[in-house]
Amino acid sequence: MLNNKINSQINKKKSFLCVGLDIDIKRIPKSLLEYDDPIFEFAKQIIDSTNKYAIAYKPNIAFFEAHGVDGYKSLEKISKYLKNNYNDIFTIADAKRGDIGNTSKMYASAFLNDLDFDSITVSPYMGSDSVEPFLTFDNKYVFLLALTSNKGSEDFQELFLDDNSGKLYEKVINVSKKWRNNDKIMYVVGAKNTKEIKKIRKLAPNSYLLIPGLGAQGGNLKEICKYGLDKDFKLIINSSRSIIYASSNDDFAEKAALEAKKIQNEMESYINKL
Repeated sequence: MLNNKINSQINKKKSFLCVGLDIDIKRIPKSLLEYDDPIFEFAKQIIDSTNKYAIAYKPNIAFFEAHGVDGYKSLEKISKYLKNNYNDIFTIADAKRGDIGNTSKMYASAFLNDLDFDSITVSPYMGSDSVEPFLTFDNKYVFLLALTSNKGSEDFQELFLDDNSGKLYEKVINVSKKWRNNDKIMYVVGAKNTKEIKKIRKLAPNSYLLIPGLGAQGGNLKEICKYGLDKDFKLIINSSRSIIYASSNDDFAEKAALEAKKIQNEMESYINKL
């Protein structure tokens, strides 16, 4: 089901672009503040203008939770809008959850059932019983944090282990491949880690890699594709701020579409070379 949904979008659009919805109300055009729900209106217009080029959308949950109940309502409306109007496009709840089993069950139900996202980002730090509850839903998937781009990733993720099994992030990938329903696991790899992407692709040859950090965070699309793109196109590359904030004026949706199209055009050129 996952391969069919994502692959059909990649083949149709010649793109593996995910648009991140990191919506900061302080950065959206002031004219939208006249709407009852300016966050939803901003997201709606971004989605309507970029869906020709995007195969996935990824709301960053923190930007909604910061607004309490109203933010949650906006998130719920965005999820429903995507399902009702663009159901063929993959959705990712960027929530980075992960807790003891019973708590993870509640998180999983909230995001994969109630909000009906196709997938969710999950932290592996607490081990198998904190992740497996997210893997019990039909046609729902997990993006496990493997190697992130933030400076602090070096504190733990890139430590070499005493048992000669490589770095900690490598062990996370290798161990997670033994968990129940592991065929529903994909991995998050920060865009700055271009040379590590080649190693991760070998560790998880059948998994999609979600790669955030293109654009404002300095990720290089050519380098990412050089090391991570294969004949099955199992990449989902996220760009957030460089697309959704391409303009701070009322032409924001139009400018977002132009930025998304530019990225899609470059992606198509790499696809055509395979």
